[in-house]
Amino acid sequence: MMSKSFGTITNDVSKAIGSLRRDIPETIQSFNALAKASLSPGVLSALDKELIALAIGVSSRCDACIGFHVKALIRLGVSRQQLMETLAVCTYMGGGPALMYAAEAVRAYEELSVGQSATAST
Repeated sequence: MMSKSFGTITNDVSKAIGSLRRDIPETIQSFNALAKASLSPGVLSALDKELIALAIGVSSRCDACIGFHVKALIRLGVSRQQLMETLAVCTYMGGGPALMYAAEAVRAYEELSVGQSATAST
């Protein structure tokens, strides 16, 4: 059951979004602009905003969302403890189903942080 690869999931979804970009370019451009504006640092840091996005992905039970936001968090230098505390809040608010997807987020972090700097695993 736990054999999904978050690298494969995010690559496959990225390819499919490429098709959407060709067929509905205005929609995808608008979505990308919304994402950029929403995730840009302000009062909240980019890291804080990505942790929120991950929490929503976990709550929504969206594997691709988990994969993309974990990748972004690793790039931003998230610590394992920051990730775990976020997932603890997800579990508190979402119960058992959120716990199952919090576990998936940990798997994504462990898979996608292989080869990253030591900062990403502390």
